[in-house]
Order: sequence, then structure tokens, then C-alpha cells
Amino acid sequence: MTRLLAALALVLTACAAQAETLKLAVTTSFAASGLPDVLLPALKLGTGIDVELMVGDTENTLAWGETGQVDALLIQGQRDEETFVAAGFGTHCRKIMYDDFVLLGPIDDYAGIAQSVSVTEALQRIAKSERQFVSMDDDSDLYKKEQALWADAGLMPQQFPNWYAMANAGPKAGLTAAVDREGYILMDRQSWLQFGGKTELALLFSGDPVLFNQYTFVPVNPERHPHVARDLADRVERWLTGAQAAELINGYTIEGQPLFTFNAE
Repeated sequence: MTRLLAALALVLTACAAQAETLKLAVTTSFAASGLPDVLLPALKLGTGIDVELMVGDTENTLAWGETGQVDALLIQGQRDEETFVAAGFGTHCRKIMYDDFVLLGPIDDYAGIAQSVSVTEALQRIAKSERQFVSMDDDSDLYKKEQALWADAGLMPQQFPNWYAMANAGPKAGLTAAVDREGYILMDRQSWLQFGGKTELALLFSGDPVLFNQYTFVPVNPERHPHVARDLADRVERWLTGAQAAELINGYTIEGQPLFTFNAE
């Protein structure tokens, strides 16, 4: 009996030592969305892999990949990810899903952006109307996206302080400022839904592919960091691009509204 117990203890110890854990870098917005609470238990059940999240902004997640502190990344920002791979830090980029940015404004829609056929036209309508626009001046991915959209529209709104206002205390403060000013604002859909869909604001424009916010899975290159769990990354990638993940991602909602769209190929 003693020998049997000793053997069993050795087996249990060996199993514990062989527990499979993937370190995955993700952005703060993804972690805050609540989707990991749905995906990760199902992933573990399907693959036996525990996923340990390291959460930060895009700059942090890329740095963790560059220094080999994680095995893979699930982040948004296609240009950053492609640069990461081109520099040899990642093996490839694999699309998983996207959410999007939306233009919100007063229910009366004084600038008429709801009739726009593109986000460029919507921004040009706002500029022409000189209705208040609230910008998230915080160097976030949202702010960078907004500035790129203004540039694509051929506009430099900072030159017009009479209608272009800054807010730098996070999405909630920005949305509140837009309500107070009866103005327009670009926001990620997640923050809008978590804000509770204030009745003083309406979602007036969305759907332009330029507004899509792609999430990509990027395994860290084992040639750069031999210790990374490449096999686990491959297995997690296969699961994230499979039918069960697609069903969970497309079925996930906030306040009854879908947030993500699965688009893995």
C-alpha cells in the first residue's frame, strides 16, 4: 500500500509539473470586454491548456513579445503586428475577430451624419456644421484612430478650437463630455455599450470597414526565444479559429448587443 501511494504521488507530481500553460499578451480593452471569461474556460476544456493573460496597452503587449515574456499575443493594430512579425519577433499574424469604432452624437443629429455613406463624409459633415466634437486626447489607440480618420478626410480639426474639444480622462469622461456639449464623439463600441447607451447620445454612424478593429493572434518566434511554448500556441490558434470559438465570439453580447465578429480564415 505504501508503495502504491508513493507511486500515485509521483504520478500526480509529474502531472502537475506537466501542466500546460500558455502566456498570452492581450490589450486592456479585450480583457475588460468580458469575452475572456467566456472563451478561456471553453478553450481549457477543449485543449487542456491554461491561458495566463498578461494585460496592457498595445505598446506593453508588443514589448512582452519582443522580450519573450509571453508565448503569443492577441492584439489589435494591424500595422504594429505586421511590423512585429517583419522584425522577426513573431512567426505570423492570424485574424481571429474584430469589433469596431462608432460615431455617436445628439439624437437630433444636427450635422446629419447618419446619412453619410462613409466615415470620411461623416467627419466632413461635422466639420462643416461646426457642431461640438469631443476628442480623446490621451495617446490611446482610440485617439490615434480618430486622428488618422481626420487626416484621411483632409481635415486638421485642432485648428478649430471653437468646435473641437479635448477630453483626457478616459472613455467615460469623453462620453459624458459629449452628452454635456450635445456633441459628437468617436468611440469603441465596447465602451459605448458599457457606458449604458445614454439616451442623450445616439449611435449615428458605423459599418465602414475603415472603422473595424481587427484582433490578431501572433505566436512569438521560437527562433528568437527558444523557450516559448510554440506547440501550445499552435494548439490555441487552432482552437481560436475553430467552430466553437466562432460560436462563442459571435454570440457574446454586452447589454444584449453583439460586440465581436469572428472572421478567422
